[in-house]
Amino acid sequence: MTNFGPFWRTARQSPPPSALDARRASRTTLIVLLGPALVIYAAFMIYPVLRTFWNSVHVIKPHNVEAFVGLANFKELLGNDFIFWKAVGNTAIFAIVATIADVLGGLLLALALFSGAPFVRTLRLIWFTPVLMSYVVVGVIWVWIYDYDWGLANVILRSLGLGSLEQSWLGDPRTALWSVMVTHIWKWLGFNMIIFLAALYALPGDVLGAAELDNCGWFAKLVHIIIPMLRPTIVNLTVLSFIGKMMIFDLVWIMTGGGPLWSTETVSTYVYKRAFDWNTFDLGYPSAIAVLWFLIILAFIVALTRLLRQRDRLEF
Repeated sequence: MTNFGPFWRTARQSPPPSALDARRASRTTLIVLLGPALVIYAAFMIYPVLRTFWNSVHVIKPHNVEAFVGLANFKELLGNDFIFWKAVGNTAIFAIVATIADVLGGLLLALALFSGAPFVRTLRLIWFTPVLMSYVVVGVIWVWIYDYDWGLANVILRSLGLGSLEQSWLGDPRTALWSVMVTHIWKWLGFNMIIFLAALYALPGDVLGAAELDNCGWFAKLVHIIIPMLRPTIVNLTVLSFIGKMMIFDLVWIMTGGGPLWSTETVSTYVYKRAFDWNTFDLGYPSAIAVLWFLIILAFIVALTRLLRQRDRLEF
């Protein structure tokens, strides 16, 4: 019979690992698991941001020729670049109008479905389908719709006897920006609708039921009960929508490229043109545009979040 006495006594006498050793082991495991992700994040996110800030105060010529110019790029940008200010105006209009339309339209669609409109599942699918499309597909479809000769928009106007209202929707500086905006709203309306619909179904049923027992009308229930309880969702969607539209690039580039006559130029498309399209051979100036726009967006987001922050929490 094998004698396990000495081994058993040794095992019983060995002290348990200390809490400090356990913490060190946990920290080592965390570093091993998160290390690759942190390295990738630093290489593709943190470094480009820091490099952009560095470039903004330099003139960057080909073959890594750099010259420190301080705030000269920003002075030129703010004082003499009228295209930049045109792009800022277009982006501001786009961000404000499209954000309000997206959030308000998504809320109205969600309320229509929540109230039991007919063909709810079909309407939900139809309204959400554009969200699943890429910007390339959406842009090409709407370029066809806006075509002057055989586009659906002008065909409908002709069929209704409203041929005088025909437009070169993307070729006229007066209508180009609004046409792109309609396309963008059409694409993202379904996303906001789904978020609001989920928030509506998550509302406490006892509160809504109590309002119905008190003979509270639909409009009064909407204004005094549903909207206040949806405030966090409205704030989050407004902030996210505003950020996305302040950085709009894809759809504008596909549909108009910023034209005609800079009528749809946004800050993002202008940065791209100055960096890669105009053959200026200077990455410092577009980096200054990017840095300035980043700071402006950050300031707007902080102000918007504080303005829309819910101060009095609802208690149920």
